[in-house]
Amino acid sequence: MDIREIKRIVLEQREETDATFRNEKIVEREGKEVKKYLDYPNILSILGVRRCGKSIFSILLFSDKNFGYINFDDERLLDFKTKDFNSLLQAFYELYGSNLEYIILDEVQNVPAWELFATRLRRTKKIIITGSNSELLSGELATHLTGRYIDFTLFPFSFKEFLRYRDIAFPEDVLTTKERANLFNELNDYLTFGGFPERFKFGNAIIEKIYSDIITKDVIFRHNIKMRDELRKIAKYLINNFSCEFTYSSLKKISQVKHIYTISNWVSYLEEAFLMFKLERFSFKLKQQVLAPKKIYCVDNGLISMAGFGFSENKGRLMENLVFIELLRRDSYGHVREISYWKDHQQREVDFVVREGFNIKELIQVCYNIDDFNTRNRELKSLVKASKELKCSNLLVVTWDYEAVEEFKGKEIKFIPLWKWLLNVS
Repeated sequence: MDIREIKRIVLEQREETDATFRNEKIVEREGKEVKKYLDYPNILSILGVRRCGKSIFSILLFSDKNFGYINFDDERLLDFKTKDFNSLLQAFYELYGSNLEYIILDEVQNVPAWELFATRLRRTKKIIITGSNSELLSGELATHLTGRYIDFTLFPFSFKEFLRYRDIAFPEDVLTTKERANLFNELNDYLTFGGFPERFKFGNAIIEKIYSDIITKDVIFRHNIKMRDELRKIAKYLINNFSCEFTYSSLKKISQVKHIYTISNWVSYLEEAFLMFKLERFSFKLKQQVLAPKKIYCVDNGLISMAGFGFSENKGRLMENLVFIELLRRDSYGHVREISYWKDHQQREVDFVVREGFNIKELIQVCYNIDDFNTRNRELKSLVKASKELKCSNLLVVTWDYEAVEEFKGKEIKFIPLWKWLLNVS
């Protein structure tokens, strides 16, 4: 590409981002402490689902610096080749000065051999790269930068960030009747339509466009999928069956795909695009864990609603999906934990087993209708059974609106409302 064209695109993109910061509401995101990793000769890689706010987050990290920025998710850069990277660097120097130290490469996975350019830059620059595909690190970048990068996964708005955008103060432990009504209205909205930032600007209809772009650009085009309708069918099936168990054999039955290996790859591609996440069943034996059915969760509840799942059908499942994504978010923001689910041969189940290494730290059950006797009995019995088997006494039930500490069959169980758990209100 001609360097003048590259400079024009860089300038126009910068004008667009400046206008965004001038004219739109920018919410402070959680996780900004990752900036500290740029004090070392590392590359900071910010990954996450398309349109979750990676670009804005990256720019905020360099807001007090003179930095170069380019977004490769731009049709004007379709002809950008590996050989053009040096022209890009020259364009940055001409626009921002030869002493430029900070560079953001946005959606850089769209250009072949980008990792070689990033490797060269990191010797003298502080680099942020962003991408909508987890293979950015586990594949291309890791090959060339072993131990020389830090990865951080950004998600759509948390409930804290959601309230911050709505200019709603975080509630205290005790709520007035009016505060309570307002809070639960907001929580219902978040539970149903999720936290993609663009929905607050363009309305809930934008969620369908985001989903279409993820499937088309980040899965079908990236992996050159031929049976596109079949992939879309499996993706929609999984979204509608979020928080449920599945096997690759069961997915084969609802599609025209002949090979389970193909379906397994497709599910991996959906995970790489951060659209969905598999959850393994907990077992002390690796073989049993591998062979057991998996559970599937979606990155944002808005995508679930977009797919046609009725809110009134099962509020508990929406709560469970929300809790799972929040657990992933907290792990990305500094915790080192593994999450799985537990189920025994009698079909007793605990939603989340949280562990650090070999230590089981917490067992979490999510239950909307805890007032129903049969539901309560089933959920608590499963929790106690898992507690004994896994030797963990930190037992939590996330509810819609019930709070207590109770003893059940010799075990102390804490009940906490969803909003308190999401906001870390003790």
